[in-house]
Amino acid sequence: MIGVELRKLFRRPRTWVTIGLLCLLPAVVAGFLASTRIAPPAGQGAAFLSAVLQSGSLYPAAALALVLPIFLPVAVAVVAGDAVAGESAVGTLRYLLVRPVRRTALLGAKLVSVIAFVVVTVAAVAGTSYVVGVTLFGAGDPVAVVNAIPQIGGSSGGSSDAGSAGSSGGTANGPAAAAPAAPGASPPASGTPGTGSSTALDPTEARDRAEDSVSSLSGDPLSPADLALRLLGAMGYITISMLGVGAIALFLSTVTTSSLGATLGALAALITSQVLVTLDAAASVTPYLPTRYWLAWIDFFRDPIFLRDIRSGVLVQLAYVLVLMVAAWANFTTKDVAQ
Repeated sequence: MIGVELRKLFRRPRTWVTIGLLCLLPAVVAGFLASTRIAPPAGQGAAFLSAVLQSGSLYPAAALALVLPIFLPVAVAVVAGDAVAGESAVGTLRYLLVRPVRRTALLGAKLVSVIAFVVVTVAAVAGTSYVVGVTLFGAGDPVAVVNAIPQIGGSSGGSSDAGSAGSSGGTANGPAAAAPAAPGASPPASGTPGTGSSTALDPTEARDRAEDSVSSLSGDPLSPADLALRLLGAMGYITISMLGVGAIALFLSTVTTSSLGATLGALAALITSQVLVTLDAAASVTPYLPTRYWLAWIDFFRDPIFLRDIRSGVLVQLAYVLVLMVAAWANFTTKDVAQ
């Protein structure tokens, strides 16, 4: 049953059109950055976007930040909202249920297909963005990367980019929201990036220190292998975050025969969550909202990695998936959704 659902999903042209459009957006943004060489100031725009001119290796992270707030959740909601309601509307669900197919197995296969869509989409966005970033901006000039460290991370270990993301509900209340460096502060010419040491580095020593590396938000150099592992962690976290969206849409898909209605209902829930996250009066429920920890993946690029919000985000999303899938199962196995 899982194989059948996966084949149906990935044989649909609209699935690949959706993935292609999600990959196209970062490519378009990269084209503008490469042609103008004007990056947004630190603290403005998507996370990491102010640093990609120094290192194209960071562009997968910037691309994920571009698609996460709106475009990726919409795509997941469309796919999950159509999973049951779409087949019910065209009559194929009736045919499936006439055959000796357990409804529990069918619903589980639908969930697996949504998970597969998210994994493939996130991997496609990150992979294509890496190729585009390295092609247009290079892997990163070592000296330029070291010199850009004060722009990427402040002396307190936080990041102005992440501070901007935190204001959108990602990590606003956690350690990830450390204050950016004071305006006008001169970049430290330090022996160890981000430590404030008074020993200056000559260009040769700086190049040796930063060769084959980019910098974390905290200012410490990251080797290509370390950067790849952190990027994989961020991709996994984003995938889990999108499972909450899929669970909401999939549950609504078992309630209605309109895939559009299920999709719009899921998006309405996410918009409501986003509004409440920014509302001080809703502080008592903010930690339990599905979008509260969406941007906590940025903490994978700190040194050391901040795990508090990451753990909280995983637990919140898994709770939504568990509760909503139980509700979907109860509705799907007892209601004649084929009518």
